[in-house]
Amino acid sequence: MKKRSKRYKALFKTDEKNKKFELKEIIDLVKKNATTKFEESIDVSLRINLKQSKGGDLSLRTVIKLPNGSGKKSTVAVLCEPDKVEEAKKSGAEVVGSDDLLEIISSGKFNFTNLISTPAMMGKIGKHGKVLGPKGLMPNPKLGTVTNNITKAVKDIKTGLVEIRNDKDGNLASTIGRKSFSNDKLLENYKHFIDTVKKEKPDTIKGEFIKNIFITSTMGNSYKIKAK
Repeated sequence: MKKRSKRYKALFKTDEKNKKFELKEIIDLVKKNATTKFEESIDVSLRINLKQSKGGDLSLRTVIKLPNGSGKKSTVAVLCEPDKVEEAKKSGAEVVGSDDLLEIISSGKFNFTNLISTPAMMGKIGKHGKVLGPKGLMPNPKLGTVTNNITKAVKDIKTGLVEIRNDKDGNLASTIGRKSFSNDKLLENYKHFIDTVKKEKPDTIKGEFIKNIFITSTMGNSYKIKAK
């Protein structure tokens, strides 16, 4: 028989899958159950309505600037022309390069979490889509990662810009902070996140766009928010 840890047993006692909680109550519960030795993230998961009234599915992919940041440490790479390398280095990006960075990308041996490209370099990066695409690193103008304003793009990522996209089943998730964040900051981030997703609702969708909302920590229980 598989043995369960003391932490698992403690979490199991607080697991109430069929109960819906008020938002403020959930924040307290989630932080209380974030008992690992590392600082857990506080995450929100949504189930959205993908079905359009005239058939077919939609996809939601955008970026959200959290008011209080995400608390997540990002390693940003910038692909740019040689004459913009110095600007990119001053912007705070950890990895900067031109053709030399393309060689690193081609090898698949890189550890950056975000990639920004200038428009002029996009013609060269296309063939590396098979490497970058599966990792969610392909620069995209709609996400602000294809731009000549390198300084702003790097700053946005460093100060809480998060990318969200749904999977094929309509699930969508994002971090809204860390356990160390105050409840007020987590609530502000949460409300901004939900309001932004609601604004992305297409005109073809009838009824509620967001079906279910859950909040959890990295290694904790998931709690369902009571519908208003």
